Amino acid sequence: MDHPQLVNGLSVDVEDWFQVGAFEGVIERDSWDTLGSRVERNCDSILAMFAAADVKATFFTLGWVAQRHGALMRRIVAEGHELASHGWDHARVFRMSREEFAADVERSRKALEDAAGVAITGYRAPSFSIDQRTPWAYMVLAEQGFVYSSSVAPITHDHYGWREAPRFAFKPLPWSSLVEIPVTTAHFAGRRLAAGGGGFFRVLPYGFSRWAIRQVNTEDHRPAVFYFHPWEIDPQQPRVTGASLRSKARHYTNLGVMAEKLGQLIREFAWGRMDVLALREAERAVELAA
Repeated sequence: MDHPQLVNGLSVDVEDWFQVGAFEGVIERDSWDTLGSRVERNCDSILAMFAAADVKATFFTLGWVAQRHGALMRRIVAEGHELASHGWDHARVFRMSREEFAADVERSRKALEDAAGVAITGYRAPSFSIDQRTPWAYMVLAEQGFVYSSSVAPITHDHYGWREAPRFAFKPLPWSSLVEIPVTTAHFAGRRLAAGGGGFFRVLPYGFSRWAIRQVNTEDHRPAVFYFHPWEIDPQQPRVTGASLRSKARHYTNLGVMAEKLGQLIREFAWGRMDVLALREAERAVELAA
C-alpha cells in the first residue's frame, strides 16, 4: 500500500439514482416515492467492498433516504462507519435562504439521528454548493453544532465551485472551531484540477487519480478527500428520458467499471472516516476572515 502513514478521507454521498443533480430538472421531487429505490442494495455492495478491504468511511446521507431506510443507517454505524448529513433532499445551498437552509439542515440531522441513534457532526452540501454566495451557511452549521463540513469544491465548474477557496482545510468563522475540508484538487501548469472522485474518477483513466492522490500526499503532505455515490456502481439502474445529452453522459458513462476502479483505489491507498480526518486537519486549518 502506498503511503500507509497518511490516511485519506473516504466518503460516500448517499442518494438514490433519481435524486441526482443531473436530473433535477426532469424528475419531480413529488414523484420520488413512486420510483424504484436502489440505494439500499447499492450501499450493501459498498459495505461489503469496504469490509473486504478493512476500510472505514463516512456516509454523507440525505435525510429523505434516512427516513425511509432506517435499517441501512443502523447497519452503516454498526459496521464502524461515520454517518453524516447530506441535507434533506439534495437542494443546493445557494438556491436557499439562510432560514430555508437552517430548516433543511435541522430536518436532515434529526432524521439521521432518529434512524441511527448517533449524533451527527459532519455535513456535506449537495453538489458542493457552499460558495462565495452563501457566507451565512457556515454560521448555520456552527450554530447547529456541526464539527466539520466538506462542502467546497475549490475549482471552476458549470454546476458548482468556489475557485478562490483554499485547497485544504480552513476555518471559515473566526469565532468557531468549525472546519471546512474541501474535496481534493491537484495542480498542474498553474491550474487546479478536480481530482476528488465522482464523475471525474469514472470518466478519466485510473492513472490520473493515482497521480493526483500521490501528488497531494507526497508534495503537499496532506490527505486527499475522495467521494462517490451508490448509484455509480449500478449499471442496471433505470435510464432517464428527457435529460440533456450532457447530463446523461455525465451520469451513465463508465458505470460498469466503477466498482473495479474503486476496489483498486481503496487497496492502493490508506483510507479512513472524515470525522477522524477533520480532527487532524483542524490543527492545520487556515483561518479566514469573516
